[in-house]
Amino acid sequence: MANLCPPLSAGEDTFELHSLQLELEAVEKQIQELLVRQTELRERRAALESSRVSIQRDTNTLTTSTPCASLPRSRAPWTRSSQMSFTPAPGHHGPWVQQQRKTRARPRPRTSPPPPPPVFEISTRNRFAPLRETERDAVIVGDSIVRYVRATSAKGKVHTHCFPGARVLDVSAQIPAILKDGESVGAIVLHAGVNDTRLRQTEVLKRDFSSLIETVRSTSPATRIIVSGPLPTYRRGHERLFRADGLHPSRVGAELLSDNISRTLRSI
Repeated sequence: MANLCPPLSAGEDTFELHSLQLELEAVEKQIQELLVRQTELRERRAALESSRVSIQRDTNTLTTSTPCASLPRSRAPWTRSSQMSFTPAPGHHGPWVQQQRKTRARPRPRTSPPPPPPVFEISTRNRFAPLRETERDAVIVGDSIVRYVRATSAKGKVHTHCFPGARVLDVSAQIPAILKDGESVGAIVLHAGVNDTRLRQTEVLKRDFSSLIETVRSTSPATRIIVSGPLPTYRRGHERLFRADGLHPSRVGAELLSDNISRTLRSI
C-alpha cells in the first residue's frame, strides 16, 4: 500500500512558510557576522606579518652596523717609588743607562692601643614594682573554723590555710613556711584561739597571741596583720550560724565570716 499524506490546509502552509523565512533570516545574519569576523582576522594577520617583517629588518640592521669594540686595558698607576730616571753615563757620550732612584723607607705610623670597651650601666630596678605592690595577695591562717571561708580582696588573691585542731602556737609554727615569700603577701588574717579557750588560761592565751604576732612581724615586716576571732560559742537564737556541734560555723556562718574578712581586706 502506498503512504498517503493528507494535503495541508492554507493556514498550515502560511505558518510553515513564515517559519522557514525566519530561519533563513537567522542563517543569513550568521553568515554576515562570519564574513565580518573573517575580514577582521585577515586584517589582523596582515598587520602582524608586517610588524614581524619590520622587526626582522631592524634586527638585521643593528647586527650588521654595530662594530665590535675592544675594551681599553687599564694600566697600573705609577708610584713615586717605582719611577725610573734615565741619565747618560758620566765621562762619555755613550748609550743611556738606567739608574734607580733610592728612596727612604717611610716610618711606620704608630698605632695607639684600642680604646677600652664602653661600660654600660644596667639598671636593676624593677619597673613593675609599683604594680606588684598594688596587687599583693592576702592569706588567711587559722584552725578548722576557717575551713570554708572564701574571702576576696580588691588588690589580689586571698589564700586560706586551715590547720584543724591547731592552737595559737601551732599556727605560729606554720608562719615561716607560709610567708617564705613575704614580698607577695600584703596582709595576713590570723584566726585562732578557739581550741585554747577550752583551757581557760587567759594570760597564757594573751602571751601566745603576742608570740604569734611577733613571729609574723619578724618573718615579713611589710605584711599587715589582722586578728580575727576566736568566735563566740553557740548561743540561743543563732542556731543557723553554727553546726550541730555548736562550735564550727555552718554554711551561713561561713559566708558571714567571709564577708566580714573581705570587707576588712578591701578597707586597708
